[in-house]
Amino acid sequence: MSDRLIVYDTTLRDGGQSEGISFSADDKLKIAQRLDAFGVDYIEGGWPGSNPKDLEFFRRAAGLAWKNARIAAFGSTRKVNVPAGEDPNLRALLEAGTPVTTIFGKSWDLHVIEGLRTTLEENLHLIRDSVAFLHDHGKEVIYDAEHFFDGYLADPEYALRTLAAAREAGAACIVLCDTNGGTLTLGLAGIIRAVRERFPEMPLGLHAHNDGDVAVANSLAALELGVRHIQGTINGYGERCGNANLCSIIAGALLKLEIPLATAVALHELTGLSRYVSEIANLPHREESPYVGNSAFAHKAGIHVSAIQRNRRTYEHVDPERVGNHRRVLVSDQSGQSNILYKAGEMGIDITSDRAEVRRLVEQLKEMEHLGYQYEGADGSLEVLIKKSAGLYTPYFSLESARVIVDKSENGFLRAEAILKISVKGQIEHTAAEGHGPVDSLDRALRKALHPFYPGLERVKLADYKVRVLNSDLATAATVRVYIESTDGRSSWGTVGVSENIIEASWQALSDSIDYYLMRTINGL
Repeated sequence: MSDRLIVYDTTLRDGGQSEGISFSADDKLKIAQRLDAFGVDYIEGGWPGSNPKDLEFFRRAAGLAWKNARIAAFGSTRKVNVPAGEDPNLRALLEAGTPVTTIFGKSWDLHVIEGLRTTLEENLHLIRDSVAFLHDHGKEVIYDAEHFFDGYLADPEYALRTLAAAREAGAACIVLCDTNGGTLTLGLAGIIRAVRERFPEMPLGLHAHNDGDVAVANSLAALELGVRHIQGTINGYGERCGNANLCSIIAGALLKLEIPLATAVALHELTGLSRYVSEIANLPHREESPYVGNSAFAHKAGIHVSAIQRNRRTYEHVDPERVGNHRRVLVSDQSGQSNILYKAGEMGIDITSDRAEVRRLVEQLKEMEHLGYQYEGADGSLEVLIKKSAGLYTPYFSLESARVIVDKSENGFLRAEAILKISVKGQIEHTAAEGHGPVDSLDRALRKALHPFYPGLERVKLADYKVRVLNSDLATAATVRVYIESTDGRSSWGTVGVSENIIEASWQALSDSIDYYLMRTINGL
């Protein structure tokens, strides 16, 4: 086996078994094409004998040109008492038309006896016959030794015999699978060494699950022991607790272990790939993920921010740009002057000459956080606050009065109406608007008042709206924090409001959102 890392992606098959994920054939093709462009070596498309969706994927994939990846179809060894040539699963693997087939077989005597309900010797025949059948039909065969580590602990000699059976029958690579995901790293490393000692020339791979929260650690340990075929999924999606996260493995292999990949991957696109797969899976991106998460290079403590401004290596283990990510500085009650100066610099605001103002702003922010405001995801509100404090803010409108009415008609229809009096450029605009609820009616009335003066506001849309109760012991009298995310189609920004009155908190976030947009567009930022 080459000394280069071979990346085998099973997002479309094992990742698709994750709770909450259901890929369509179109979804799978989109992800596969993105993976191919990124540079993975193998893409496991699914199990052609299991459902029509996977059959459609393989049919359509056969008509596409793949730049880097080889498409693999997945299945199991033949059934007991069914010849390989008549086994429907093996026939489906051939009919998928892929250059690669990956089949799994039993390594653990428990599964052979209680799962297959056959003898240990017969299981060896199942493995040999299945691999040989596919190999004789011109397929590159990858053999996944299911439950290998549990099987080795139960009966080392038998587990090793299953590997020999697959290799002798023509398997190109033998993949050791921690199917239950519970093997810890030191134990896994010891077993890999034993396999290496028994079969020094056997090409080995690893397929790790994350039930013990060590799938990535196990995969990196295997790389250090010379294993060069690693299976996993983007973002670690997979059944139960997930699979080994290829994002972390690829970055770790290249940046930490300095192991070259068989295909040159576009490492700077790693974060984009991670987010793309999250989007297609219709799941929130895992922001705490190493390398690719939004929090991976986020700095909150003032002493950290001060240090990275002098030397990023003080609190960053790799350069975020290398994996397509970026540094973020958060502002909170743990912030110091360094955080404020850094954020102001990002916004193009120079307040370095007035240290007294910076100290005052730090104290103001800490007081606001004490009241319940949180600016980590609300850069829009933060910029408005900093500019107001620095005397760089010009109001684009001001509220003179507001009234929100919610009533219910006899036929059960619920109606919300907002009546606003807004001062804009020296003029008083008195508007009213109905909406689906009080917040929607406020938003409509505000836009109605401002549109004649700022027609570009029609591009601003609400992307998200969240409410958080801050002191639940006060029940319905509790303070709430409202977070709004807005977008104009090109960028997004967050704003925040806090009050015991949810309408007031919503108004704060809404008005900050409009203020921020006008501030950026009118000033040409």
